[in-house]
Amino acid sequence: MKCLFILPALALAFSAQAAPPEEAMNKAGCMACHAKDKKMIGPSFKDIAAKYKGQDVTTKLMEKVRKGGSGNFGPIPMAPNGPDKINDADLTAAIAFILKS
Repeated sequence: MKCLFILPALALAFSAQAAPPEEAMNKAGCMACHAKDKKMIGPSFKDIAAKYKGQDVTTKLMEKVRKGGSGNFGPIPMAPNGPDKINDADLTAAIAFILKS
């Protein structure tokens, strides 16, 4: 009887998981301006990881993605990217992926 309740709960838990970071970033359009190891319009993931190495910047970078801005890596501003483009779970996973680059 308890199995009847556990199985739907497990199905919901697995369906709510974040997409793989690279897939989420492609879908959100991040890769139009960023690449893993070369500067494009925006900085490479390796440059971002090097700049913030050893710092707890997930909240700061989430805010930067959501609000947009410029000045950290050059004069070209980053457009704001709301939850309609990338949800919080996928964005958190993407930031962790970038910081490990």
